[in-house]
Amino acid sequence: MSERYDIAIVGTGPAGLSAAITAKLRNKSVLLLGSRELSPKVQKAHAIQNYLGLPNVAGDALGEAFRRHLDAVGVAITEDRITAAYPMGDYYALQGAEAIYEATALILATGMVPGKLLPGESALLGRGVSYCATCDAPLYRGKRVAVIGYSAGEEREAAFLAELAAHVAYFPMYADAPALPDTVEIISDRPTEIAEADGQRQVVTANGTHAVDGVFILRDSISPGQLVPGLATDGNHVAVDRGMATNLPGCFACGDVTGLPYQYSKSAGEGNVAALSAVAYLDRLKRA
Repeated sequence: MSERYDIAIVGTGPAGLSAAITAKLRNKSVLLLGSRELSPKVQKAHAIQNYLGLPNVAGDALGEAFRRHLDAVGVAITEDRITAAYPMGDYYALQGAEAIYEATALILATGMVPGKLLPGESALLGRGVSYCATCDAPLYRGKRVAVIGYSAGEEREAAFLAELAAHVAYFPMYADAPALPDTVEIISDRPTEIAEADGQRQVVTANGTHAVDGVFILRDSISPGQLVPGLATDGNHVAVDRGMATNLPGCFACGDVTGLPYQYSKSAGEGNVAALSAVAYLDRLKRA
């Protein structure tokens, strides 16, 4: 049986880190899921001038301060990509590339999801479209698949797929040249739609149509409405109240995923509020 944490936090930007530290200081068991590199947005910032107490701090220096704070309170990062979180009544089941996790409360701090979904993506999700190669690759052993990668970090999953699938077509959605095995076909055309015809999935580009058995769309962040079934959203953002609570009991959200302004100090503050609300939710469950 999986260990059930008090609070699972998805995201390692300022909002997620702040939530994890606050929850840990409130003596809750915390599962922090994300990248040990923390937030690329923070790390690459040249100078941050409005973070209280740290005037004109460079992004990498702020990131290092975040790491020291995590270490000081004993919060570890579990490096896994969460592709879905399911409300199970009295807990949440989180599907990762490496494992399934359980937590009584859930905090979403996934950041802003750039851009819009591809036409056809949402309708075909779970029917030939997947967000996790390591989860669903065995279903496509000996078949033809397409991978749409939004950053170089997704190349590892494409290479893994090439070990099982008969053919992998990789569509890079970024400028750098992909570093992939020769067994992976790199197609520079940008996808404009995901379609289906004659029992196959199709990646449609301006210059043609590529028929495959499955399509893997790999982004740093997944649209919150796709991540948690039944979650109320406002456009690409999660709808929350002043306590950072969503419409789902025990589910909270904070940071850029809740909307403007996209500011580090705002994200950290919301992370603190979300953690306090999650702690209060857990305490109410205990009393009940």
